Amino acid sequence: ALAATRARATVEEIEGWLPAHPAHLRSAEQMLRLHHRHPHAVEAAARLADELSFDLTLIAPDLPPFPVPEGHTEASWLRALTERGAAERYGARGAERTPGAWATIDKELAIITELGFPGYFLIVHEIVDFCRSRGILAQGRGSAANSAVCFALGITAVDAVRHKMLFERFLSPGRSGPPDIDVDIESKRREEVIQFVYERYSREHAAQVANVIQYRPRSAVRDAARALGYGAGQADAWSKQIERWREIPEDLPLPEPVREIATRMLRLPRHLGIHSGGMVLCDRPVIDVCPVEWATMPGRTVLQWDKDDCADAGLVKFDLLGLGMLTALRIAFDELTARGILHEGRPIDLHEIPQDDPRVYDLLCAADTVGIFQVESRAQMATLPRLRPRTFYDIVVEVALIRPGPIQGGSVNPYIRRRLGREAVTYLHESLKPALGKTLGVPLFQEQLMQIAIDVAGFSPGEADQLRQAMGSKRSVERMERLRARLYEGMGERGITGDVADRIYEKLVAFASYGFPESHSVSFAYLVYASAWLKLHYPAAFCAALLNA
Repeated sequence: ALAATRARATVEEIEGWLPAHPAHLRSAEQMLRLHHRHPHAVEAAARLADELSFDLTLIAPDLPPFPVPEGHTEASWLRALTERGAAERYGARGAERTPGAWATIDKELAIITELGFPGYFLIVHEIVDFCRSRGILAQGRGSAANSAVCFALGITAVDAVRHKMLFERFLSPGRSGPPDIDVDIESKRREEVIQFVYERYSREHAAQVANVIQYRPRSAVRDAARALGYGAGQADAWSKQIERWREIPEDLPLPEPVREIATRMLRLPRHLGIHSGGMVLCDRPVIDVCPVEWATMPGRTVLQWDKDDCADAGLVKFDLLGLGMLTALRIAFDELTARGILHEGRPIDLHEIPQDDPRVYDLLCAADTVGIFQVESRAQMATLPRLRPRTFYDIVVEVALIRPGPIQGGSVNPYIRRRLGREAVTYLHESLKPALGKTLGVPLFQEQLMQIAIDVAGFSPGEADQLRQAMGSKRSVERMERLRARLYEGMGERGITGDVADRIYEKLVAFASYGFPESHSVSFAYLVYASAWLKLHYPAAFCAALLNA
């Protein structure tokens, strides 16, 4: 109603916006009259209401302060660690092996400091360092692979400068919450890392995030049947006739009361579980922020909130995820080291294996990929001989290409035809070439969507990330419309109008729903290559490692 009075709307117009209840209409009419008699009263009331309203950010906890050496702040210590790692990976400042590396490092550190996140990076760096000190294979992945700072700190293995990754996909100046760094840890030793975090920050200040398990068709039918007195055997027999993740089929011979109750139970909460890897850290006792309970597994405490509730309350989450292939690789590397098999005089390490062995690519082209990370599905095996990967980036594309989104979006066959020279590489407009050149004009990655907005419409990197988020969400129609107008305006300023502008926009919208993060794909590609390299050169050790992982 306040917005309506400011827009000089009538009571009749307001009537269409408010719920059909007489009290609401009377309130709107009274507010209009009040506004006419006392023009500043409504605005003053709105301002006062805004000051008195409760906001969860009022109680949002900070991260525990990170202990830094004397004379340092969190920001200066992060810079010192980053510069030390950057000198090792890129070479001395001014003589870097990768052009632009130090300028990128400086720019990223400035944004991290401006947003107040140095402590977050220091905590993740410490966790990865702990893994390294204990011989636990771990690597950061996800959008963190877009960061040269994360590469310099050893959190990720992806050289964001060499791969020309877009940092704003990970962290941009307009971001309100902390960045998201997922750390993959070999699955058999992840508990050691979880317990390290508990010991390092105490159970008072650390806890795992809950996962609310909802009723799905199988569990709903099973519990409804048992609640109505049917035996466990009969309840299980009915539930097993339902395909996983499908709805309750109409032709399933269920008693009507069971069907009715099970249908009503769908998607209601059933019980609390533990999130696959989420942990939160607070500068105050976690129990002061949200309820905590002992988990079933000894040595674990868990929140009674899920990750979305934690985000709403301002709790910072760290994802420590178990990955079986890392366990297999570590077992294989340990076995080779014990047998005295070294690579260039050093124990074989995940990120030091050269990625240019032509025989590894021969193995992938032949689809001899049973046991190899990410590329052993039937769909991958069918695609590899057609794609014919010959470089590391070809593996990056393969990982992203054979997924439900690109398959349903019709990107697979056009890419392969262009790859094999059976179709010309074309672009809707020349300005799309910088973003889509490396994928032959076929959009695959979320970062490409952002780069297109920068190139064709003059978006800032921060605006481009807002566009990516808005396009990927069905909930923000208003926000999407505002950015759409901005996109068309920017394209018009660069001479992109009419049908071409419409087709670019339509392509972006369609692509936004399935685009895979390039950062994820590059991180996974390292594991694809390493597992293929082991299978080629040391098949017995690799097979034994798979069996023991």
